[in-house]
Amino acid sequence: VETEAYIGTKDRAAHGYNGKRTPKVESLYKQGGTIYAHVMHTHLLINFVTQLEGQPEGVLIRAIEPEEGIELMAINRGKNGFELTNGPGKWTKAFNIPRHLDGSKLNEGRLKIDTKNRKYPKEIEASGRIGIPNKGEWTHKPLRFTVKGNPYISRMKKSDMRQPEYTWRI
Repeated sequence: VETEAYIGTKDRAAHGYNGKRTPKVESLYKQGGTIYAHVMHTHLLINFVTQLEGQPEGVLIRAIEPEEGIELMAINRGKNGFELTNGPGKWTKAFNIPRHLDGSKLNEGRLKIDTKNRKYPKEIEASGRIGIPNKGEWTHKPLRFTVKGNPYISRMKKSDMRQPEYTWRI
């Protein structure tokens, strides 16, 4: 329900900015479909690499709306309701995602995207990314994408929330 795009070597907020290449970001330089897992402020964050090998671009998965396994997620997180998965470190903890997935391929191991049962948002909103201060124009570029009104979006105002079923096309 929420993602952020990171546009490679020109994006001042991206880990690959200016071609920065260290062992910690090496997975970001792999072929599209690779999982780039990194720790930020003690939280594990998951990105999916989106470009050809050598082009460090990806999408951070910021929040999801869970559909099954919710009881186990609540045990993993110690929370329930919208707080369960409404942030990039929250959903990875709820799903008990391990750091060692870094560098592996999406859909070839434990982490998969089910495209057969996907939902289609009624409306997608674009806005500035969250937690990206002091990056010039990249701080406010509309590179954060959300399913409008979905309560699982991180930092969602209660007054803007809709019931989840009203955020998807039927």
